[in-house]
Amino acid sequence: MSFLKAEWRKLAIANYEIDASLLSDYIPFGTELDLWNGRCYLSLVGFMFVNTKLLGLKFPGHVNFEEVNLRFYVKRPLGGEDRRGVVFIKEIVPKPALTFIANSVYKEHYQTLEMDHVWEEKEELRTVEYQWKTAGIWNSFKVEASREPTEILQGSEAEFITEHYWGYTRINNKKSYEYEVTHPRWQQYEVKDCKISVDFEKTYGSQFGFLNKLQPVSVMLAEGSEITVENKSSIV
Repeated sequence: MSFLKAEWRKLAIANYEIDASLLSDYIPFGTELDLWNGRCYLSLVGFMFVNTKLLGLKFPGHVNFEEVNLRFYVKRPLGGEDRRGVVFIKEIVPKPALTFIANSVYKEHYQTLEMDHVWEEKEELRTVEYQWKTAGIWNSFKVEASREPTEILQGSEAEFITEHYWGYTRINNKKSYEYEVTHPRWQQYEVKDCKISVDFEKTYGSQFGFLNKLQPVSVMLAEGSEITVENKSSIV
């Protein structure tokens, strides 16, 4: 049985190109950075969990909720192939029970904050916005995009960002956790405009404060799909 089943919907993704050396202390044992055309990406991602089930069960008040995370991309060479995955700097959710379970079972880096979201459709425009409150101040990530989705092209930057099917968590210098995330290929909406009002230093710490002055190299909006998160295993 899958550890978690849900839908991930309306994934707003802002990609920042950074110096790879900034992530050296976060790379899980057994993995290496996965680069896009030689460029190291750090992504701010906001989306909705919908119809969430933990070990096959729905828990009242924990079925539909927001998440915002900061993540980067790695790969694990295995048997002549690469398992391509993501590593989370922090995952923000509005429910303390979610934080407790994820941090206890998967040793992730969840934080519970007050959150909200906006989904709107007007004529030819779709608006998706995710909000969270840090130190009493609301942060927001807002994207305006086309209403109709299009296919994600093979070999594209969008494919690189969305086609990572493993999660990795650094435990220490000699151990990490690995878990599989399954979902079909996604579609995306053409982004028309975006507004990112985030205090990265207050949200993610002083080491990521430089993002306050850095513009993303690209912004995407993916529709998402049903997903599963499988049980973890250890890499030692």
